[in-house]
Amino acid sequence: MRKKRLLNRLFAGRATDREVSVPKSVTALLALCSALMSERGEASGAKLASEVVASYRALGVAEREAFFDVLARSFVPDAIEIDRAAESYRQDRSPSRLMVLQDAVESPRQELFRRWNMAPGGTAALLALRQDLLKASRHHPDWAGVDAELVHLFRSWFNRGFLTLQRIDWHTSANILERLIQYEAVHQIQGWGDLRRRLEVDRRCYAFFHPALPDEPIVFIEIALTRDVATSVQPLLDPESPVVDPRRASHAIFYSITSCQEGLRGVSFGNLLIKQVVEVLGREFPRLRTFATLSPIPGFVQWLTTRGLTRLELGHGAAEVVATARSGVGLADLSVQPAVRDELMAACAWYLVKEKGDPDGTPPDAVARFHLANGATLERLNRGGDQSSIGVRRSIGITANYVYRPRATERNHEIYVKTHRVLAGPEVERLLRRWQRMTEKQRRSS
Repeated sequence: MRKKRLLNRLFAGRATDREVSVPKSVTALLALCSALMSERGEASGAKLASEVVASYRALGVAEREAFFDVLARSFVPDAIEIDRAAESYRQDRSPSRLMVLQDAVESPRQELFRRWNMAPGGTAALLALRQDLLKASRHHPDWAGVDAELVHLFRSWFNRGFLTLQRIDWHTSANILERLIQYEAVHQIQGWGDLRRRLEVDRRCYAFFHPALPDEPIVFIEIALTRDVATSVQPLLDPESPVVDPRRASHAIFYSITSCQEGLRGVSFGNLLIKQVVEVLGREFPRLRTFATLSPIPGFVQWLTTRGLTRLELGHGAAEVVATARSGVGLADLSVQPAVRDELMAACAWYLVKEKGDPDGTPPDAVARFHLANGATLERLNRGGDQSSIGVRRSIGITANYVYRPRATERNHEIYVKTHRVLAGPEVERLLRRWQRMTEKQRRSS
């Protein structure tokens, strides 16, 4: 009852924010939201929710921003009600009074979004709403509460219990195959021929799906079944590469993981996907012994440019290679100058293992953080691992192999979470020692 009084007061006056100019279209949408939140809305929720969704979709960009402003300013818990409920709970810490306090603290926005979800396609509509919110939120820090509540709901609605793992092959529906081509963010799919090669018998593609979005992959992963650890992505992406017998494979190479729904940014699924795919592949191919990635290093050149070149005092040749990589004109060739190659490979090892990007001590590279937190080891760096234009611009073509060893992943995860220590293989450790010798020599000569 207390919650209903709060909502009635909100929608009767404050929600329209009469002291602030609100477009008529937004006022009409707020009136629909008020009806949806009322007892009448409980009885005819799906119909009213559909009207709310349609009304929101009809708004222009500026009108949507005005709607977000109202959500942020007015659809908030009542401070007086919170104080009253908190005082009551302090006097009597009973479950019933705790429930009253929890009810007072919860924002009316959450109930609005839950009822919004009653519309056919309501989940997709809320994902689209959050995508709109994210586009402009950089200039509106006061919207942070709205975004946090959407993320809170999505983490509940998209938890592992609702997700289903499906293998995608050439016989999967055309709608879903088209989505793969559209969403692939790591290595762009060059048409249907390219996609078909990625779905051959020596390849695997798995995706998580949600029952509210049956034709929309949430996240998908692409795997190559090989007889050794891949050090370059180009052969894996070659549509003309020969198809091999997957039963003879001993390695599974994860070469692309793509999150498909921008509205779910910040809701992580990749770790669950990798763990389940390792289990599925292990059952299908008992000979598989190594599960490794062929990962990009998207922030390396940017780090060298904005933080590294002056502080690290790279040699002139290395600086020229970095400048060439950033320009996108021609290839940054690391093979012709061994000294330059060694310097940049060693710098990359330092960047991934020793550099700290945040106050909490985690690595600056997002891909590294993802795999290390999942329990992987940084096993090797590969010169020329990705000679695509984007690979060169981001990391001078260097790629990383993160290795998942099923028996060690939990231990590795615990080490990383507790200490943020990057577990590295012998080859990476050798590169680190080389970097330390180089920097020590520079210090002595300066």
